[in-house]
Amino acid sequence: MREHEQQRNGPGGFNRRDFLKGSGAVVAATAIATAEQEAQAQKAAAVQGPGKVDVTLTVNGKQHKLSIEPRTTLLDALRDQLNLTGCKDDYDTTSCSGSDTVIIDGKAVYASTRLAIEVQGQKIQTVESLRDGDKIDEVIAGFVKHDAMQCGFCTPGFVMATRAFLNQKPKATLEEIQSGLGGNICRCGTYKGITACALEIAKKGGA
Repeated sequence: MREHEQQRNGPGGFNRRDFLKGSGAVVAATAIATAEQEAQAQKAAAVQGPGKVDVTLTVNGKQHKLSIEPRTTLLDALRDQLNLTGCKDDYDTTSCSGSDTVIIDGKAVYASTRLAIEVQGQKIQTVESLRDGDKIDEVIAGFVKHDAMQCGFCTPGFVMATRAFLNQKPKATLEEIQSGLGGNICRCGTYKGITACALEIAKKGGA
């Protein structure tokens, strides 16, 4: 009888019943962990909407608490909630000119491509941040000097794209400027003035 049990149990004394018990415990533990993960995911998903949610945006160095629908874009939040209208709305047309360009954590971003709830905790800059009383950013001054405005609709976006680009490449060449600002479109064709402004500032950075 003992020999039979040893053969059944194997050299290590581990039988099929023990194996099934162990496997059952593993399966049960895995199922519990999976259920907990699913519950946490459902809980996290349930937090957003369908009604308005409270968000806090850091814009131009100040925190703003808003109550908005989860589908609200950063562009709409800036224009409709914070009255920062320098960021222009043309994302419902067939092509985007980049007139809604803002700077988020140092990078140029189309505000219409981000939900407001996505950018909580990030530093957002709009064109309004480039003026402090009578003091204006040299990019704005350069646009005026080189007549880079024309109708002015795309101008705020181009100003922000130029500022973000020059922050990253202060000694940029003309070719780098043309490539770096390729995400913005001026329907008035003021590219010459825009690139002249950026190149002049870049040359100062390289001096």
